[in-house]
Amino acid sequence: MPSDNKNCAVIGSGIAGIATAIRLAQKGYKVTVYEKNSSPGGKLTQIKINGYRFDFGPSLLTLPENIEELFTLCGKKTTDYFKYNLVNPGHRYFYEDGKIFSAYHPTDKFIEEAQLFFNEPTLSIRKYLNDSEKKYLLTKDMFLSKSLHKFRSYLSKASILSFLNFRKLESFKTLDKSHRRRFKNKKLIQYFNRFSTYNGSSPYRAPATLGLIPHLEIGLGVYYPEGGMYSITTALVKLANDMGVRFVFNQLVEEICITDRKVTGIKTSQGIYDYNLVISNMDVYYTYHKLLPFIKKPDRILNQEKSYSGIVFYWCINKSFPELALHNILWSEEYEKEFDVLVNKKLIYNDPTIYLNITSKQTSTDAPEGCENWFVMINAPHDTGQDWDKLVQDVRTNVITKINRILKTNIENFIEGEEITTPIVLQQKTLSAFGALYGNSSNSKFASFLRHPNFHSKIKGLYFSGGTVHPGGGIPLCLMSAKITSEIIGAA
Repeated sequence: MPSDNKNCAVIGSGIAGIATAIRLAQKGYKVTVYEKNSSPGGKLTQIKINGYRFDFGPSLLTLPENIEELFTLCGKKTTDYFKYNLVNPGHRYFYEDGKIFSAYHPTDKFIEEAQLFFNEPTLSIRKYLNDSEKKYLLTKDMFLSKSLHKFRSYLSKASILSFLNFRKLESFKTLDKSHRRRFKNKKLIQYFNRFSTYNGSSPYRAPATLGLIPHLEIGLGVYYPEGGMYSITTALVKLANDMGVRFVFNQLVEEICITDRKVTGIKTSQGIYDYNLVISNMDVYYTYHKLLPFIKKPDRILNQEKSYSGIVFYWCINKSFPELALHNILWSEEYEKEFDVLVNKKLIYNDPTIYLNITSKQTSTDAPEGCENWFVMINAPHDTGQDWDKLVQDVRTNVITKINRILKTNIENFIEGEEITTPIVLQQKTLSAFGALYGNSSNSKFASFLRHPNFHSKIKGLYFSGGTVHPGGGIPLCLMSAKITSEIIGAA
């Protein structure tokens, strides 16, 4: 294979890897993506069970403009590849006392419903959501859209504005403390606390800066891709193919070849290939431990506390539940205790909060007629050697008991098929270190600055993208990571 500065390899076909490949192809690079599995997507893939289809991992879409940007960049029409719709309400929340809260978009509609349900002053809710928007705007152009490891990033007007308004980000206060200062209703505090889980953090430890996340959902809206979340992967792979990107599946990359502090290629299970430019979309922990065995490891970064994970039950339900929406939450009554067990004991509370996603509510072909595909997820610690067989058995019993109690049913009678994902399965399938969903935890107030940069400062031609490097995990941030990485490469 010829070696030149426009010939590059991307290791891993997670969404950030695909997006990076697209951006580099648009810049004129010849890009090959290497994937150890037989299909693309990483966590953003799908599974099928007896006529039921499930999205394997991510289930919530916000900021779809980050996806549209890729098609616009390549001169393509988004709707030729990808379509999506606004979901309203975004989520439906179920409480043990029988009450149900529906979270609507836009902001005015949400405030109207929340004021009535939670009995909090309208002005208090509006001020919080206005502050949430301000936090997002202050962080978007500095912390989320640029490398924090390049000096030039700090010279822009947006960066200066962010630092001048740093106090408004509430970085030195926990999310829970910020909410308790603003609201009296415990249910409303719990509602806003939950947004820390979107990047695998505890609201009782994570900085109140994460209060920017409600704006994404309430202010900007929750969306559903036609055909499910996996359609994001298929649309971007099609775009990548149309841009000349080459995908190689079933080929595990074993090493990134380095000579004299320069990338020279990659070694796979089938041979050695020459490249001057390599982008790892692999978990950064495994990138160093598996692909860079002779390179000094950034132990301070790699050994940080990991984010939590999840246990997912994919249930084929031969019954319809009209009271349920696309996204549903069945609340724990002891939210702080749930996180105490999760974070401090590395176990799972016996009354966990349940997230229930049912894509057949939007895509009828995801389940047989009159049936539903239930993606049932609860927060779980990353793997530290727990007895996962015992944990899964206990969790399944507790989850079924809770669902039966809140929905007044006997759900086990309707489960006609099942698969389960644990942190161990996640680690094996996606090479996520310790089965953590988001790489390093965001519980620290300095978490944004402690993620691995999108480049290697001492090895020419080595770059990184994905949820375990800057700016973090989740679909929006992974897409931003791809943009940052490609811009750094373009400026090199």
